[in-house]
Amino acid sequence: MSDGKLVGIVLVSHSAAVAASVAELAKGLAGAPVAVPVAPAGGRADGGLGTSAELVSAAAASVDQGAGVAVLMDLGSAVLTVKALLAEGDELPEGTRLVDAPFVEGAVAAVVTAATGADLDAVAAAASDAYSYRKA
Repeated sequence: MSDGKLVGIVLVSHSAAVAASVAELAKGLAGAPVAVPVAPAGGRADGGLGTSAELVSAAAASVDQGAGVAVLMDLGSAVLTVKALLAEGDELPEGTRLVDAPFVEGAVAAVVTAATGADLDAVAAAASDAYSYRKA
């Protein structure tokens, strides 16, 4: 951990309730004494289902501590929204990375790893490794 700055986590879902619930779950399961900056970016600005570039940008700005921002998405068009923001170049904080990971398990792994002070590469790797979690 450099200068006490933690990697921020943004959870992009088509549903505000899903994004908020996964954020709450990940923070709760992390159980760390360090508060990882986590922000949900769910639904559209009008409250409907979908994704909002403005909500994603605001969430990323809110969790940015200068150590990078890991963005996890639930479904395909959320990925397209984040990719479009990254392509713009100035819509997301420097060091923002789209992370290919399962939404729930990846969010938990990302938050737990970020709580240790790990860098963005380690946080992204932990989230992506969640694809290999076996449930049977």
